[in-house]
Amino acid sequence: MSNLTVNVQAHRATVTLTRPALRNAFNDEVIADLTAAFAELGARDDVRVIVLAAEGPAFCAGADLNWMRRMADYSRQDNLADAGRLAAMLRTLYECPRPTIARVQGDVYAGGMGLVACCDLVVSAETAGFCLSEVKLGLIPATIAPYVIRAMGPRAAHRYFLTAERFSAAEARRIGFVHEVVPADRLDAQVDEWVRALSSAGPAAVRACKRLVQDVAERPIDAALIESTVQRIADIRASAEGKEGVQSFLHKRPPQWLG
Repeated sequence: MSNLTVNVQAHRATVTLTRPALRNAFNDEVIADLTAAFAELGARDDVRVIVLAAEGPAFCAGADLNWMRRMADYSRQDNLADAGRLAAMLRTLYECPRPTIARVQGDVYAGGMGLVACCDLVVSAETAGFCLSEVKLGLIPATIAPYVIRAMGPRAAHRYFLTAERFSAAEARRIGFVHEVVPADRLDAQVDEWVRALSSAGPAAVRACKRLVQDVAERPIDAALIESTVQRIADIRASAEGKEGVQSFLHKRPPQWLG
């Protein structure tokens, strides 16, 4: 994969975008590589956490200009197929069974906002800027919208989708798009802290919690949802990991998954 590198150490996998000269903008090849990487890593039992990072001054500037030039000549059917591949990549990242962390060291524009929004935890350098710039090109952030709106909320999305304003990391944190903003030299320390927290928890419980949030968010609290939550807690309590976690707590010993 010439567009990114994948490194696995201990229980952590790091996927790094490696197109700094192009501000890590993506094209059809990058989309295919990201889809394959997250599908493979998500299926590996030895991977407990996946970090999405990037080289250079920008995290991701959205679509590659050369790719956009090719798209200008696409038919509607070509555009449907192309957008479908991007949508599949975003969904693969969002639904990855392993928890994901975005390490945002630089600016995030357009489609890059979708990559960040799909990750479970996001830490940003305080100097990074964010922008949903599509309307300036006569376009809309349609494919990334489900994830970005969940991440920042509809009220903020109304503003930033419509105005295409660039906003700061501090504003991104205020609206909930990122979780932590730190000096650039503290990015790795924050990532390490989250990796330790995620790795110390029950791996099946972490995966189930991720799925729980995705399934419950913004759904009506009705009988079907309540029954679903009842089933989930009963399943996890009856599982080997659930029993081990409770027993280790009661007997004041580390759980086996830390061994």
